[in-house]
Amino acid sequence: MPALPPVFVSHGSPLLLLDPRATGAAWQRLAAGLPRPRAILAVSAHWTAPAPTVGAAPQPATIHDFYRFPDPLYEIGYPAPGSPELAARVTSLIPGVRVDPQRGLDHGAWSPLSLMYPAADIPVCQFAVMPGADASAHFELGRRLAPLAREGVLVLASGSLTHNLGDMVRDAPEDAALRHVAEFSDWFAARLAANEIGALLDWETVAPHARRAHPTPEHLLPLFVALGAAGPTPDARAVHRGYQLGALAMDAWRFDPAAG
Repeated sequence: MPALPPVFVSHGSPLLLLDPRATGAAWQRLAAGLPRPRAILAVSAHWTAPAPTVGAAPQPATIHDFYRFPDPLYEIGYPAPGSPELAARVTSLIPGVRVDPQRGLDHGAWSPLSLMYPAADIPVCQFAVMPGADASAHFELGRRLAPLAREGVLVLASGSLTHNLGDMVRDAPEDAALRHVAEFSDWFAARLAANEIGALLDWETVAPHARRAHPTPEHLLPLFVALGAAGPTPDARAVHRGYQLGALAMDAWRFDPAAG
């Protein structure tokens, strides 16, 4: 079985599901270009925990973890089966990981999955990020999860390449970006393409406008799990680069494990 590359998507606003545009089309192309997963481990920015935690619900509920949005969004369900088996595999790869037997799928998971795998027939469970831990800690968690790529499991990391809601421009044209947002996302894209892991892990110190792009880190941390899960010297390829509301970089990346 060929290794299944871990991926990172910027999930943006839930409104994207009502008007997917270029980002939604990119998610669909991404899924179409991958082998069909046996199961999916969704690493979502919207589930935070103090320690590594995996969900193991047999039938995860669809969590509508947003407020004051149009009614049709609250009618969307994603009834994919869960995977206690995958959760158990995660616990074997990461000793001491906590297991939540009831965790459902938040919109960081089901929003991209609704467009990537609309039949909702692939087992899914979630993995939490830890805002109190840094990029290196999440990269190491990803490295421990690397065997999943060879076992038919898609590691789907979902966050946002930039995420400062206070900077959003409500009437910004599609793909228009504030200057600091473009400079941060361009820096990140260049470092990913060059496989400069050290610089990426030190992003809070060396990336331009780091604190403004991410006042809190939880929307970037999933990317480091996916990057680590691809193993040493992955081939990072941009699937989509774009912007919404001026402040949200909507980049999506796949990390193909090195051959051999």
